[in-house]
Amino acid sequence: MVLRKHREQGGNIQALTTPEGFPIWVSPVEPGSVHDITAAEHHVLGALYWAASQLDLPTLADGCYQGAGAGVHIIIKHSKTGQGRPLDADNRTYNLLLRSLRALGERGFALLTGRWRTLQHITASPRKTSDIVQAALVLTHHEHGYT
Repeated sequence: MVLRKHREQGGNIQALTTPEGFPIWVSPVEPGSVHDITAAEHHVLGALYWAASQLDLPTLADGCYQGAGAGVHIIIKHSKTGQGRPLDADNRTYNLLLRSLRALGERGFALLTGRWRTLQHITASPRKTSDIVQAALVLTHHEHGYT
C-alpha cells in the first residue's frame, strides 16, 4: 500500500493477509521512495522464508518482488531477449492463477482503506502514520472478532 501526501513524498507500507484476504500484519511506514522489495527485506522477508521452509507456506506477491527468493511466488515476465514472443500456455496459466489468488489478498488493503477512510488521504508524519495504520489494523481485528 502506498500512502501519498499532496505535493510531498508518500509512504510505503507492506502488509500480509490471510488467503481469504483478511489483513493480519502491517509494517511501519517507509518513505515512498523505498522500493517494495527493499521495504519487505527490512520488515518481513525473513519471516516469509522461515514460513516457506518450515511450514511449507508460500507467499504470493506482485511482480515488483522479483528476486525476493524462495517461497515468494510472483508472475512470470517476458525475458528481455524474448520480448516479441508471447509466454507459453503453461506460464500464462500460472500467471492467471496467481493473479486470481492474489486478488483475494488485495482485499486486505481494500478492507483497511475502505473502512478507515483516513488511510486514503493521510498527511501525518511517517511515525504517526505507522501508529494510525497499526491502530486501524487492531480495530479491524476487533470489529471482525479476529483474535
